[in-house]
Amino acid sequence: MDKPIYKRVLLKISGEALSGEAGFGINNDIVNDISLGIKELNDVGVEVAVVVGGGNFWRGRSNQEMDRTTADYVGMLATVMNAMALQDSLENIGVPTRVQTGIEMRQIAEPYIRRRAVRHLEKGRVVIFGAGTGNPYFSTDTAAALRAAEMEAEVILLAKNVDAVYDKDPKVHSDAKKFTRLSYMEVINKELKVMDSTATSLCMDNKITIKVFELSTENIINVVYGKNIGTIVE
Repeated sequence: MDKPIYKRVLLKISGEALSGEAGFGINNDIVNDISLGIKELNDVGVEVAVVVGGGNFWRGRSNQEMDRTTADYVGMLATVMNAMALQDSLENIGVPTRVQTGIEMRQIAEPYIRRRAVRHLEKGRVVIFGAGTGNPYFSTDTAAALRAAEMEAEVILLAKNVDAVYDKDPKVHSDAKKFTRLSYMEVINKELKVMDSTATSLCMDNKITIKVFELSTENIINVVYGKNIGTIVE
């Protein structure tokens, strides 16, 4: 590996991936492992923004008894818990980090301000975006696509608990087909579970490449250095 092929990236981490095999809560080993990967990129000058999901604490859409708007706001708060945990892990290894949230909570994080976020990145700080877009009815996938466009990131690194995009769940179906390269329209038309259709359309409109891979320090680094793993959507 000679040098990174990207200068500014947005790393989207699903909440489920943070919980490991437990399926709930935060696995400290996984969070620390992610932090080491981010630090390695930060040390070589790659500007890293992060959007975290909240599925390890809350999946509002599975709660049919709660008002959808309320459920979505609860999910946003779950993402802030993950953002704070990741920030703490990064700062413990000497990486300057800022959390910005789509919902104001000034005692624990900065409110999202685009110019300030860009300035943080330019100064070598990792910026973690919590609380999604700050609006109900929009997923953290859409938040990742939106923030990537606003930060002018070159690529979205979509770190999941599966190693690529498949036509069906590979953990359930042994004959699931793995894709190495897809177009945005293929993702939308085939209803593949890469990102939701709103997020995919936003990436398509802004020509933001999506790279899907299994969450690990090694994979995060390899993707930024140009190694072909997982699935590319462009």
